[in-house]
Amino acid sequence: MNGTPPTGQGLWAGSRQRLRPLLVGLLAVVSLWLWWPVAPAAAREPLHTAQTIQPYLDRVEEAVTEFTLDNDMKFIVLERHQAPVVSFMIHANVGAVDETDGKTGVAHYLEHLAFKGTSRIGTKDFAAEQRVMAQLDEVFDQLLAAQSAADTAKTARLQEELSALQQEAASFVEQNQYGQIIQQAGGVGLNATTSADETRYFYSLPANKLELWMSLESERFLDPVFREFYEEKDVILEERRMRVDNSPIGTMIERFLEEAFVSHPYRRPVIGYQDDLFVATRDDIQTFYDTYYGPANLTAVVVGDVDPGEVQRLAEVYFGRYAPRAVPPEPTIDEPEQTAAREFTLALPSEPWYLEGYHRPSLRHPDHVIYGMIESLLVGGRTSRIYKTAVDEARIALDIGSLNGFPGDRYDNIFLIYGLTAPGHTPDEIGALFAQELERLQQAPVSPEELERVKTQARAGLLQSLASNSGMASLLAEYQAKTGDWRNVFNNLRAIEAVSAADIQRVAQTLFRPEGRTVGKLVQAPAAE
Repeated sequence: MNGTPPTGQGLWAGSRQRLRPLLVGLLAVVSLWLWWPVAPAAAREPLHTAQTIQPYLDRVEEAVTEFTLDNDMKFIVLERHQAPVVSFMIHANVGAVDETDGKTGVAHYLEHLAFKGTSRIGTKDFAAEQRVMAQLDEVFDQLLAAQSAADTAKTARLQEELSALQQEAASFVEQNQYGQIIQQAGGVGLNATTSADETRYFYSLPANKLELWMSLESERFLDPVFREFYEEKDVILEERRMRVDNSPIGTMIERFLEEAFVSHPYRRPVIGYQDDLFVATRDDIQTFYDTYYGPANLTAVVVGDVDPGEVQRLAEVYFGRYAPRAVPPEPTIDEPEQTAAREFTLALPSEPWYLEGYHRPSLRHPDHVIYGMIESLLVGGRTSRIYKTAVDEARIALDIGSLNGFPGDRYDNIFLIYGLTAPGHTPDEIGALFAQELERLQQAPVSPEELERVKTQARAGLLQSLASNSGMASLLAEYQAKTGDWRNVFNNLRAIEAVSAADIQRVAQTLFRPEGRTVGKLVQAPAAE
């Protein structure tokens, strides 16, 4: 919510630093999650082998404990006593994929509003504030009705009334009191992210502030008050206008998902559609919260200088107050198999881009790590195949990149590769070169040297993801929520080492099928006369 996510926000979460303009647009649309890290140049040297990394992973895994409260809330604890700090993560297993048509953007709304406090935090007089919030909601309902009836005079009057009530409600608000409490206690990194698959709330505190976290976080989700709702509505609408509606690449990405998917909920933008965002009500947020923020749908991870026994004792005191709720329903996934290539072109005031995507299976698929290796072979740094041919040799692209597991990987998703066209060249030229390199990967096994290079990248990326407390907290929560067992984080090294050149060729032949391809071309619109 308040900046970029921490590093290591998923085992395969390395950002493509080279394509900053595209990534800024993508972050706005999908709170971007990339599932295979391309390690920095220094980390690509073969400094680590499976034999040296595996004992380290085994020690880390042995330091993890877990427990489940009577209300079914899961806790994972990793002891790391190198420094007197602790990183905390609450992972809600809910994202844009769980929304419904007409109610898009609600998960992102809730993430914003979760920082507004409780009936005791963030208010000067909650009883009086509550009365004004009720009036605000009533006037907004009337405003929507007046707009629907095209009653412009009544609409204008109600807008003025809404603004006056917002000012009155603001007089009761203690601005950012929640964040101030954390900051005064030495907390850092207070933030949250919403993606297609999940919503995460995280920060770090000194080790002696464990109970403060337990108290604050349990109150935040036990007694949330969605104050300043209409102010946040304006913020979110402006965010959409800036990063999607007024952004050519943001518009392109939104359209690409709508073309690549027919009925899958991944086709809807994480930030939501403008009309849905405007008509959303506080009741919509409350209903979504009641459905998806029960304890059985939350995973808490504590990593750092802690005693697991004390974590469990405090968790039972504070989070044990949560009443059990039913496990929310899974979204309906009825996406038909793509049987014919799809293609579209957008003409916008932008540099030309070429995007090409293919359907791939979820994180739980046995071949998951192979998709990451294919990505690394094709676009993983300046030594990758497509970078060398498209950027260094043919010079038809200024840069290239990929999104593997797009826009999420909890369910079947998209493997996307893209390129920024060089001056004097066209997106079609990039498409032709992509086709050449994909066919090459399908027809000929990779060399032992290339295979070892991508394995080294994968090992380095794995270690990079595990290096920080916050990165570890993110990984453990994600794998628990998406695969049902946090231990799968530590199984990936074995999976990486087992991959052969034949495996890569087999998956490439299955993945890069012409009938499963979606192509998007962003071309520069003619200048207005």
